[in-house]
Amino acid sequence: MNYQFNWSVLWSGQSGQWLLQGIVTTLEISLLAWLLAVALGILSGALRTVPLAPLRAVATAYVEFFRNVPLLVWMFFWYFAAPPLLPEATREWLFNHGAEFWAGTLALGVYHGARFSEVIRAGIQSIPRTQFEAGISTGLSTAQVYRLIIIPVALRLIIPPATNESLNLLKNSSVALTIGVAELTFQTRQIETYTAKAFEALAGGTVIYLALCVSIAFVMARVERRFAIPGMIARVGSVGQQ
Repeated sequence: MNYQFNWSVLWSGQSGQWLLQGIVTTLEISLLAWLLAVALGILSGALRTVPLAPLRAVATAYVEFFRNVPLLVWMFFWYFAAPPLLPEATREWLFNHGAEFWAGTLALGVYHGARFSEVIRAGIQSIPRTQFEAGISTGLSTAQVYRLIIIPVALRLIIPPATNESLNLLKNSSVALTIGVAELTFQTRQIETYTAKAFEALAGGTVIYLALCVSIAFVMARVERRFAIPGMIARVGSVGQQ
């Protein structure tokens, strides 16, 4: 084997700055998309369990649509198809202020919101019906029972599967490179292009992704232990059958 390894390409010249910028951008787009996904997931997941059939139908349509549309297609839609529908002034403002970043954030958030919805629904359905009935018996409305009792308990039950979805979202942020977002994968490809050291560049990116994911999993494991409810766990394994 004649290949000469040169790991210094990861920090020499502009490479170190590129990697740092890539990490920051990856964390920014992932965090904003995660906040949007959790909000959409809580809303649609709760609506999928309410007695009103029209609300369940709307939430189900949202989930089924995004479970069957590739993330890449949805990201292209937000970046290439949606902007021409906006007023010209808005469109120009977006393209002058990182349109690719916001398109990637929206695509990731809406896409993973559907996946979080299933996790939230599983958490809600794992709560004994008596919790809901007890809340109603005290004079609370259905909305108040969900807001004050059901959803807070469900959020504590779904930490393990929600951690998995959060890690998937972080890793899927790499798809944003296809619309020009300079996240971590984009920057590793840039290093490979300028140095012709594909192994070192991509291995470095792999290790950074691994470190980020392991760190998040470690933090979420501690959160799970802190907020676990003894004797209760979300039945996420049966989500597809419910």
